[in-house]
Amino acid sequence: MPSQHLDNDQIKTTKRYRQKREAILNAASQLFDKFGFKGTMLSEVANMVGLNTNSITYYWKRKEDLFFDCQLHTIKSLESVMVRAADCDTPEERIRYLIHAFVDMLFEIRAGRYPALTSLRDFQELDSTYTQPIFAAYRAMFFRARNLIAEGPLEPGKKMALSIRVYLLINQLQWSRMWLGALNPDSYTRLADHMADILLNGLSGSGAAWGPTPLDQRLAHIDVPELPNHGFVSTAINLINEVGFDGASIDRISARLNVTKGSFYHHITSKEELFADCIRRTNSVVDAMQKMTLQSPENGFEKLCALSRAMVTFHFSPRGPLLRTSTWSELSNYTQFHNRVEPVRAFIQNVTDLFAAGMIDGSIRPTHQQVAATMMVGMVSGATTLDKWVPGSENTEATELFVRPFFEGICCPI
Repeated sequence: MPSQHLDNDQIKTTKRYRQKREAILNAASQLFDKFGFKGTMLSEVANMVGLNTNSITYYWKRKEDLFFDCQLHTIKSLESVMVRAADCDTPEERIRYLIHAFVDMLFEIRAGRYPALTSLRDFQELDSTYTQPIFAAYRAMFFRARNLIAEGPLEPGKKMALSIRVYLLINQLQWSRMWLGALNPDSYTRLADHMADILLNGLSGSGAAWGPTPLDQRLAHIDVPELPNHGFVSTAINLINEVGFDGASIDRISARLNVTKGSFYHHITSKEELFADCIRRTNSVVDAMQKMTLQSPENGFEKLCALSRAMVTFHFSPRGPLLRTSTWSELSNYTQFHNRVEPVRAFIQNVTDLFAAGMIDGSIRPTHQQVAATMMVGMVSGATTLDKWVPGSENTEATELFVRPFFEGICCPI
């Protein structure tokens, strides 16, 4: 039958339609991942795939519809590798398979054979007709991941601890999209081996103990001057952690503070200046903790554990919060804040140095230093949205339930 005689439903099943739709989904996922829902325009998506904006609406009527499908695509993609991993016999085998299958998917994305994934944020921007199906899909995926880690019947008192470990696992998968994206895809399989080894076996060397140490006490009382506009800064950090810089509008920040926009501008010159204060506050805390840790006499493992505990504890304390590390990669006006990103790179390098020192003194078992350091930074950053994805976790001891499994192995006894 000639194509001009096909009805609309039949046209939409044609190969050309599916290929173009997948190309749009791929482009949109990349843009939403980088700039968020508010910071992405349909015209930018159209430009990436060689279409005009009106042509995009043939496939998706509204930006909300396209964003919704990008979120579901990411969740369903994660779930698809979990389904395959479930066939393995033990939690260790299932997690190892999951990491390799996910990294293989990232390889296919880099090769242009699979649509890009996106970060799971911003969908609170949408109304309930969108958010309810997204939350339902996420919960289904989350429970499937929980079954990968669980061994035998789940004891009621351990449900929260296990859920937090599931979040750690999903966070590390999503975080790997960022750091693997800067590396040669030919190294993906080898790096997946290291990633699985670290997540499953932890990092402690012979005789190394989780803690606490005298360094914990010193870090807990670290002297970091408060900014005069702390209320605005802490509110902005929490909102930026949730929805990104572009999603954290002045209206939303003012609403959370229960102040008018006029009152906002009475205290803050601009949103950009407030974000600069958020960066300044986070950098001052991280820098002070790093310096104290690097100068401390403890062994490498004790230093890394204490530093992680201190940063996560600080984030959830009245003195917090801290910006998540991935915020910098989501700026639509990145060049304006480029110089402020250097402390983040220095943090990763200092953590790498601490891993090297720990391997020299024997407190950390031999592993890939750069991968371990990057994963640790991702773990600390992921803690900033732990309470969002695991409701109730804010009332738990995050350092024990979230940080400790990273250092001792995600399958270590609860």
